[in-house]
Amino acid sequence: MLTNEIVTEAKKLIEKDSIALFEQIQFTKINTPLSSKEIATSYIKKGEGKTPVLLLHGFDSSVFEYRRLLPFLKKEYEVWALDLLGFGFTQRQANLNYSPHSIRTHLYHFWSTMINKPMILVGASMGGASAIDFCLSYPQAVEKLVLLDSGGLTKQPIIGKFLFPPLGYLATEFLRNLKVRQSISKTAYFNPEFASEDALRCAALHLQCENWSKALISFTKSGGYGSFAEELGQIRAETLILWGKNDKILGIKPASQFQELIPQSKLVWIDNCGHVPHLEKSEITAHHILDFVNS
Repeated sequence: MLTNEIVTEAKKLIEKDSIALFEQIQFTKINTPLSSKEIATSYIKKGEGKTPVLLLHGFDSSVFEYRRLLPFLKKEYEVWALDLLGFGFTQRQANLNYSPHSIRTHLYHFWSTMINKPMILVGASMGGASAIDFCLSYPQAVEKLVLLDSGGLTKQPIIGKFLFPPLGYLATEFLRNLKVRQSISKTAYFNPEFASEDALRCAALHLQCENWSKALISFTKSGGYGSFAEELGQIRAETLILWGKNDKILGIKPASQFQELIPQSKLVWIDNCGHVPHLEKSEITAHHILDFVNS
């Protein structure tokens, strides 16, 4: 939820795309079988069009990740950006277990409540793994799939099983440190100038949300997203794989593996680009997505 602390910090944003996106954040209450209480879910909806486009962010991120891409896509399509369960500004109920299963369940009920027709599903990094998981579980909901430097081909991290208190808390507090986050941000870009003060503030606003640390520990202990390598052949949606040629987070090997394993897939490389093409090369990324969707 948007606490007073978040609103105060947001007033320090300076880039127009960042300011505009913050002003567009909405909340809706979603009923799920995960809890007897509705989950206040943060999202953005812009533009008009027959086919909706839904954007899913990466690990410990938020809808802010699409602040530069969304303005290009909304010119032609109805575009949604969603904060996945346990991330962004979506409510983190203290009694929930946060895992790929709960994320998929919440995502399905958001889709069936707010969209409820076949969509173009776009996922970046961990959001790509979430998109793959959703596409495999609910193929009728996904018309086409777009993966941006996607997760989904790595084994589950063992360390998550050992994040017991106080180690889990100390680990998340380390990740909360702005110097640590800035270091990760610089690694994600090919051009380090994109790792600006404004970008850091965008990436840290959601840290003020209630139960941020608890949810992150819960998700990590669940094992997170593993490899879908054996299941990728079941994807029937046409798939576009966009990959930064200079990705230092996941490397470039997974891009070709995705292309080989997903039946109807096309791989496009983004030059002079790191792990986040939707932020570093947003106009080029939008061009490729729109060409793919319109084809």
